[in-house]
Amino acid sequence: MSLPPDPDARMDLPDHDLVDRDATRDSEAAAADHDHLVAHEMHPLAIRWMHWVNFPLLFIMMWSGLRIYWANDIYVAGIGTWEFFAFFPKQFYEVLDAPFKLAKGMAFHFSFGWLFALNGLAYVTYLAISGQWRHLVPDRRALTVEAPQVVAHDLHLRDEAPPQGRYNAAQQVTYTLVILMGALVVASGLAILKPTQATLLTTLLGGYEFARFLHFASFIGFALFFVLHVLQIARAGLGNFLSMITGYVLESRAADFDPQRRRGDDREPPTSDDSSTPTTEVPA
Repeated sequence: MSLPPDPDARMDLPDHDLVDRDATRDSEAAAADHDHLVAHEMHPLAIRWMHWVNFPLLFIMMWSGLRIYWANDIYVAGIGTWEFFAFFPKQFYEVLDAPFKLAKGMAFHFSFGWLFALNGLAYVTYLAISGQWRHLVPDRRALTVEAPQVVAHDLHLRDEAPPQGRYNAAQQVTYTLVILMGALVVASGLAILKPTQATLLTTLLGGYEFARFLHFASFIGFALFFVLHVLQIARAGLGNFLSMITGYVLESRAADFDPQRRRGDDREPPTSDDSSTPTTEVPA
């Protein structure tokens, strides 16, 4: 009668098999640890709503603004009498079906312009009241040190990744400039819409002609931002895009990520139960 095998007994295996099994066991344990994801709150509901409301509004404003500008397209890029190109060539308007529809462009622009302004005002008010501005407004270190590091890293001129929180330093600078540009485009729009009634505003902006130039320059700025924003979203991946829909971003437990932490802030993140950034462990 044979005795049952001792469960604690180790079979006589070649040394390389033992090493392979130990390595496999360690890798499986590490994989299991990374399989547990943590859902960090990234964007509050109000931010997401106003972001997605602003997306079609900005598109309509740019589209209708082109219809208005077509009637008197006076701006060119050049130096002195040397012109590089005009804003915009005839073919550009034909592709967008923009010419000969000035009245329709004005109707859309003036109607949706108020919605654009109200949404922007609501956004800035929410940032101020909720304290979310702390994540958005860059500090001195973000402006002078970290923003150039982000640009250098994105251009593959720097290997070390810059600090990353809810927004990196370059995003802070860009989004703050976009808010200021939004205020400028609304103010200059009012100045050229009602130059007589808003005499003081028109004067502060340098007169009607310069206010119109500022309005057009803001349009170019928004167009460049829109293209850059889309490219950066595509580069960041699907998870970054979905975070603006769901409000959450998934990170492995081993990831060093804290959306509450400002760049350049070496203090420990809050650990109290009433932290404003809830996390949820999600099995992969």
